[in-house]
Amino acid sequence: MEEIVKLEGDVLWIQVPRELDHHNCGAIREAADQMLLQHPVREVLFDFAGTEFMDSSGIGVIVGRYKNIKCFGGMVSAIHLNERIRKIFLLSGLTKMITIYEQEA
Repeated sequence: MEEIVKLEGDVLWIQVPRELDHHNCGAIREAADQMLLQHPVREVLFDFAGTEFMDSSGIGVIVGRYKNIKCFGGMVSAIHLNERIRKIFLLSGLTKMITIYEQEA
């Protein structure tokens, strides 16, 4: 099984799967929350490099990690958003809470 989360310094990287829906949100939620409890994390970074689909369950996972790390003064960010995922972030209001790192051309 592919590694879902990894810790690099104080950044928790979450490699988002091809489809972020109710089928795989539980595993991401559990792995991320376990790392947040065990390590001093300052940033949760969602990497959408291979993601093609995200539904409301995916939005819930992101918002939940935002609420968890906000209590500790941390932040949530995202990288490698394709046009579809970027539109979901915009329409759902995630862009108001989460830093989006732009890809370099």
